[in-house]
Amino acid sequence: MLVLVQGTKAAQLNGTYTQARANDTLHDALDNMASRGTPVLAVDNGHVAKLFFSKPGGLTLYQFDTAGKYAYDYAYLNGYASGLPEGAMLRKGQVIGYLRSTGNALLDAPHRHFAIFRRGQERQWWRGTPLNAFLLWLNWRR
Repeated sequence: MLVLVQGTKAAQLNGTYTQARANDTLHDALDNMASRGTPVLAVDNGHVAKLFFSKPGGLTLYQFDTAGKYAYDYAYLNGYASGLPEGAMLRKGQVIGYLRSTGNALLDAPHRHFAIFRRGQERQWWRGTPLNAFLLWLNWRR
């Protein structure tokens, strides 16, 4: 697994997976603090499953891995990479967008909200079993 914001150092990653959020839900994601406008990178090969704007996540991109087993959720984007449509094939490390604080993120704390989930039988792009991206990243580095 690749660090998802260009130029990120390990110390900039926060293990926020189990932190409480609104409505007594868990965060279920990894936050990656970085400067506004920093390129956001695809963590795996696969394709763009969904591009959309949501109130909590702002400008968001969902990616499926090549086998369709995992979904990657990149939220709070400033914009998508030029010419990136739904269905586009992505390569690990490819720029998919740029960092900013959109949705319910604090404007003075630009960061990448990144979640991974194992897709269920229904194969929905927005639902599955959440996986702790921070622990996966730590294990990958060893």
